[in-house]
Amino acid sequence: MNTDFAEWLRGRSDDRLRALASTRPELITPVPAHVDGLAIRAAGPSATSRALDRLDRFTLAVIETLVVLTEDDGPVLTYKNLRAAVARSVPPGETARLDEALRRAVDALTTAALIYGDDRGLRVAPGVRDVTEAPAGLGPPAADLFRHHPPDRLSGLIAAVHSHEHTPDGDTGVVERLALALAEGGVVERLLADVGPQARAALEELTWGPATGRVPNARREVTLATAQSPIEQLLARGLLGATGDDSVALPREVGLVLRGGRVHRDLSPWPPPLTGTERDRQLAGRTAAGQAFTFTRTVEDLCEQWGVEPPGVLRTGGLSVRDLKRTAQSLDLPEWTAALVIEVAAGAGLIAASGQADGEWTPTTAYDMWRVRATEDRWEVLASSWLTGERVPGLVGERDDRDRLLNVLHPELRRPVAAEVRLRTLRVLACAPAGLAPSSASVHERLAYEQPRRRAAYRDQLVGFTLREAEQLGVTGLGALSVFGRALLPGEPGGDAATLLAPLLPEPVDHVVLQADLTAVAPGPLTSDLGRWLALAADIESKGGATVYRFAEGSIRRALDAGSSADELLSMLEKHSTTPVPQPLRYLVTDVARRHGRVRVGTAGAYVRCDDPAILDEVMADRRAAPLRLRRLAPTVVASRSSRTAVVDTLRALGYAPVAESSEGDVLVTRADAKRTERPPAARVAPGALGPDADVVSAAVRAIRAGDEAHRARRRPVPEPDGQVPRSPSSSTITALQDAIRQGSRVWIGYLDAQGQATSRILEPARMEGGYLTAYDETRAAVHRFALHRITGVADVT
Repeated sequence: MNTDFAEWLRGRSDDRLRALASTRPELITPVPAHVDGLAIRAAGPSATSRALDRLDRFTLAVIETLVVLTEDDGPVLTYKNLRAAVARSVPPGETARLDEALRRAVDALTTAALIYGDDRGLRVAPGVRDVTEAPAGLGPPAADLFRHHPPDRLSGLIAAVHSHEHTPDGDTGVVERLALALAEGGVVERLLADVGPQARAALEELTWGPATGRVPNARREVTLATAQSPIEQLLARGLLGATGDDSVALPREVGLVLRGGRVHRDLSPWPPPLTGTERDRQLAGRTAAGQAFTFTRTVEDLCEQWGVEPPGVLRTGGLSVRDLKRTAQSLDLPEWTAALVIEVAAGAGLIAASGQADGEWTPTTAYDMWRVRATEDRWEVLASSWLTGERVPGLVGERDDRDRLLNVLHPELRRPVAAEVRLRTLRVLACAPAGLAPSSASVHERLAYEQPRRRAAYRDQLVGFTLREAEQLGVTGLGALSVFGRALLPGEPGGDAATLLAPLLPEPVDHVVLQADLTAVAPGPLTSDLGRWLALAADIESKGGATVYRFAEGSIRRALDAGSSADELLSMLEKHSTTPVPQPLRYLVTDVARRHGRVRVGTAGAYVRCDDPAILDEVMADRRAAPLRLRRLAPTVVASRSSRTAVVDTLRALGYAPVAESSEGDVLVTRADAKRTERPPAARVAPGALGPDADVVSAAVRAIRAGDEAHRARRRPVPEPDGQVPRSPSSSTITALQDAIRQGSRVWIGYLDAQGQATSRILEPARMEGGYLTAYDETRAAVHRFALHRITGVADVT
C-alpha cells in the first residue's frame, strides 16, 4: 500500500469521502475497518477497473496522460504541465474551453481517488497503472520492453543508440541505461533519420496504436552491421523490441516522438452533440402515456390468464417456446414484446414459479394488491423494476456459450451491467433538447464517448434493447423521453413519475355500446371490473382505439358456468350499456340460460340425469355418444363409466349444455379458481447502478472514521503471540480469512518466511485475490502482502 495515498485519503474531508463512496459504492461494500483498509480496497485491480469503466473519453484521456508522463517514484506533474500536455492533443478550435473541461476531469478523477495531490503535484493513484494497459495506444516503456533481453544484446543496443556519442555509464542497470538513452532529447530523431523509408513506414503503422505487431523470428540476433531488412534496422537501433518469438512492440519513448509529443491524436473535451428528429412535445407525451397505459393493462391481462391456466416451469428454468407463442397469441403481441411483458411482470414480483415439483408460473399474492392500485402507480412499479433490473428480455431466443436456447424467465438472462446501461441510455436521452428524439446512431455515439472502455458490441446490443423496450413501456414516446420517464431517473427534478403520468392517461370508461349483431364496442379503456366481466361473458374480436367484444353461445355459457344467472347477465348489460340491450342478445342469453343445466352430470363413474326423458332418449340414440358407454338406469337417469369431466365435454360437443353437480345434487361452478404463489425475494440491483443511499454513505464514512481512530491508536508493533504457531487445513484457512475480511476482525496466523521459518503474525485482513492476502500486520506495524500457500493456519486472537 502507498502510505502517501492513504494519508491523502485520511486528510480528505467527510464530504469528500462521502463523494468518493457515492462515486465508487463498491468501496463500502462491506465497510472498511479504517482508512488504510479503504486505501487498499481502492487500489485493488477489480475496483480500479470498475472506476475507470465509468470515465468518459476525455477524463480517461487525462488520466492516461498522467500515466504516460509520470512514474510511480518519479516527479509529480503540476496542473499547468498537465494542461500543456493535454492541449497538444486538442484541436485548435476547442482550446478556448479546455480549462473548464480539464478542471471538471481533474475534479472527477480526484473525487474518485484515481489521482491524488493538488495543482502543485498530481500523482496517479496506486493500482491505476497496473490495470491501464497500453494507455492512449502507446507501447510499454523501454525499461519494461527490454527487461528480459540478454545483457550482451542490451549492451549492443546502447552502443547503437549512442554510436556517435559517449555511452552513458553509472550505477544504473543496463536496461535503465538504455531507457534513459532513448529518453534523451534528439536521440530518437537521430535514429529515425538513419533508417530507410520502408522502416519509417512500418513505424508509422504502429504510431497511433496498437503499438504491437507480428514479425517472424522477432528475437533474432541483429546489429547495425548485419541489419538488412527494414525490420532489422529498427530492431538493431532499439526502435522496436521483441515481446515474443513472433511479436514486437514500439517503445513508448519512440512512440511519443513519432506522435510529435502528443499523447492522443484528436482529443475533444466535449461529448458529440445529439441529433435526431424534432417531435411535438405534447404529442410525444400523449403517445408515451398511451403506451404506458397499454403496457400496464397487458401485464394485468397476462396475470389474469396465467392465474387460470398457468404454464409449466421448464426443468432448466424458464418458459417453454410453445408457451411463449401461446401467450403472445392470446395477448395479440409479437413474441419479443410478450417476452418483455413477462419479464417485467416477473421482475416486479407479480408472477413467480410455484416452487412445487412440477412447478407452474402463476401470479403472486403481490399481484392482488398491485391490480387495485391506480394505473399510474401500477405503471411506476413496472417501469422502476425494468430500470433497476439485471435481466435482459431482449436476449430471449439467442443462445448461450454452450449453444443452449435462452428462454423467457431463464436464469441465464441476468446481466449485471444491464441496469447501469439502461440508466446511462436514459440519461443521454434526458440530455437532448426538449422535443428532440435522438437517433439510435447518435445515442450509440454519445455512449461510446461516455463509456470508451466498455466492449462496444456488448454495450451497443444492450443500448438497442433499452431504446426498444423504453418505447414499449412508455418511458419514451416517438423516441423522445417523456416527462414521467425522466422522473424515474435518480436525482432528476420535476416531481414524481406517477403524479406526472396521471393527467396524461386516458380516463377508464364504465360503459359499452351494445349492437344488434351481438357485439359490444368499448369506446375506450374499460375499468378493471368491467373489463374482467366482459372478458368472461364475451370474446374479444378486435383491439384498437375501440375494443370490440362478441357475445356467443359459448361465452354466455362460460359466464353461466361461473355462477351467474340470466337475470344477472342482463342486469349487468343494462347497467353498463349506453343503448338498450338488443333483442337478439336478450334472446341469446335467455335461450342459453333456459337450456343451461337441464342435463346434469354426477359421479358414478359418472351419471347423467334430466327431468325430460325425451332428451335422454336423444342422447342414447346418438352414435357419437357411444364412447361414453351409457346405460339407462331410469327414465331420467343414465350412467357412464367415463369420468364426469369427459361426459360433460362430450355432451357439450354434441350440442347440449350440461352442468356438473356435486354428490349432494348442487350445481358446481366450473370456472377454474385463480392460482397464486408467494412473492419471490426482490431482485438484486447491480451495486452503484442507481447510486447508494445517502444515509448509508454517511453511516459508512462515520464508521470508517471511528475505526481509523482506533486503528491509529494501536498502530505500533505488538509482540508475537506465545504458543504454538497456528496450523489448520487450507480450506478452513481460506474460509477464516474471508470471514475476517467481511467482519473487519483480527486473526492470528502462522506464516513461513523466505527461509522456511514459521512465524506468528497478528493481522487485520483487507483483501484476498490472486493467491495473496493483503493485510495490516500488527506485529510489524505495516501493510504487507502474504502468499496464501505460506500461511500454515489461522486462529482467533485471544
